[in-house]
Parts: sequence; structure tokens; C-alpha cells
Amino acid sequence: MQTLWPDPDGSELSDTALEQLYDYPAGLDRPFVQVNFVSSLDGAVTVAGRSAELSGPGDQKVFHLQRDLADVILVGATTALVERYRGLKPNEVRAERRERLGLAPLPPIAVVTGKCSVTPDSLLIADTLVPPILFTSEAAPGKEALTDAGAEVVIVGDEHVDLNLVLAELGKRGLNRVNCEGGPRLFGGMIAANLVDRLNLTMSPLLTAGDSGRIAAGPVLAQARRMRLAAALRDDDFLMLAYRR
Repeated sequence: MQTLWPDPDGSELSDTALEQLYDYPAGLDRPFVQVNFVSSLDGAVTVAGRSAELSGPGDQKVFHLQRDLADVILVGATTALVERYRGLKPNEVRAERRERLGLAPLPPIAVVTGKCSVTPDSLLIADTLVPPILFTSEAAPGKEALTDAGAEVVIVGDEHVDLNLVLAELGKRGLNRVNCEGGPRLFGGMIAANLVDRLNLTMSPLLTAGDSGRIAAGPVLAQARRMRLAAALRDDDFLMLAYRR
């Protein structure tokens, strides 16, 4: 993996340099949201319904690094279901990195589910070492069964999930390093609420056509959110872009 910008010296990026690029600001006193996505060249967010076919070795390395640097992984319920999410597991690299950075051994997965669509037998609950946090609405059914199964269920709205309340609840728990992994509806909602601090976007060297959606879906903004390019990396034919608020 090489840097194309701002320092295109042609050398391979070290793990330390990658960690510094994707790490969070020091001394956070509020949740700081870093969103991660991969997209095809023609804008598709999935191939055959999943994002795995768009990814490559460098993208996967960055994906796991971003998880290692986070206090919490934030994801929408549909994405968690389609991508078959389960709790994170320890490994040697993750354990060393998180201990060195003073982070908990493993981050919880926080799921935004307005209709409480996660089931008690989900791998998010049944196959995890850290109980997930489920953010849902007062009107959603089935909350008691999820609590009984071991999830932490948090009400953040009457009929719909309020994303500002989601981040406030994460902040109360000291989970300020927020790694948001989509999907498009959650990302669109975060953009609309002006809650996105960073976007890390991998461009996959594929043309897919089809009817796949874009990386963000949501309300039309009165004014677009401007971001600043912080870095551009290359791994084979993949392009990894880091944008900052």
C-alpha cells in the first residue's frame, strides 16, 4: 500500500503509518464518527447484495485496523443482517494494539434498529464476547426478549431512532471513538444530522452496473456537507480516500 497524496514517495506504508492516519483525535470529550465504505467505480455499494465482492486485501487490512482503533462499531440492522455480523473476537494484533492505545480488549457492536428487527438468536447476541447495544424506538416490539437474550437495549426515540440521542448515549458510556460501517440509510441519516466527522472511502476497480444503491440514502439536504481530502492511498488497483470534516 502506497501514499499517492500528500507524500507520494512510492514507499510501502508501514502499519504504524496506517494507524496514525486512521486513528482518532486525542482527548475526545464527545463521540467522534468515522464512517467507512467501499464502492465500485460506477457507484455500487454491493455486488449480489453484499459488499464483500467489492473488497480487496488492502481494503480488508484498513477495515480491521479501523475496528481495532474504535471504542464501538456502529451499524444499521439491515447491514448487520445481510453482512452476517457477529461479535468481534480477539487476535494477537488486535490485543497488542488495543492494549497499547489504552482501549478495552474488544469494542461492542451497536446496532441502529428502529423496528427492533434483530432477533434473540442473532449471531450478534449468540456469538459474541461483548454484549451488543441495540438502539431502537419506544414503539418497536420484542425489546424484552432481546434484553433477556443478553443485549443492552436502549430507547432513543418514540416512533423512530434519533441519531443525536444515539451518539449522546454512546458518549455517556465513554464510547467516543465511533466506527460507523453503514449501511446507506444510517449513513444518510448521519449526514442529514451533520454527525459525520470523517469518511474513509475505498474505490474498488470494478464496474458492476445492476441496481445496487449508492453509499448514502436519505433526505435531500438544504446544503451539501463539504469535506476535505486528507490522504489518498493505493493498493494494487484500489484507491483509498480519507476525507475529514
